[in-house]
Amino acid sequence: MVQVSDTQVLPAPQRDDTDHGDRLFHYVLKERITESAVTGTFVVALCGETFPVTRTAKPGSPVCPECRRIVDGLPSGGEG
Repeated sequence: MVQVSDTQVLPAPQRDDTDHGDRLFHYVLKERITESAVTGTFVVALCGETFPVTRTAKPGSPVCPECRRIVDGLPSGGEG
């Protein structure tokens, strides 16, 4: 089971041929982030989006609504 403490918000992929409106960040398993940042391999967000890690979310960054819904539905972790 994935615990909330095992996730981190990451950006969605950005391509030159797409609309650059609000850039959403996604929740991804922490252990995949460094590997993706170093090797360029793709990560899979909780919502199913796949992309390489290219940016880090800042506090207040917009989060994917589907990722947020999934995280909010998970039981809180860290106990027991």
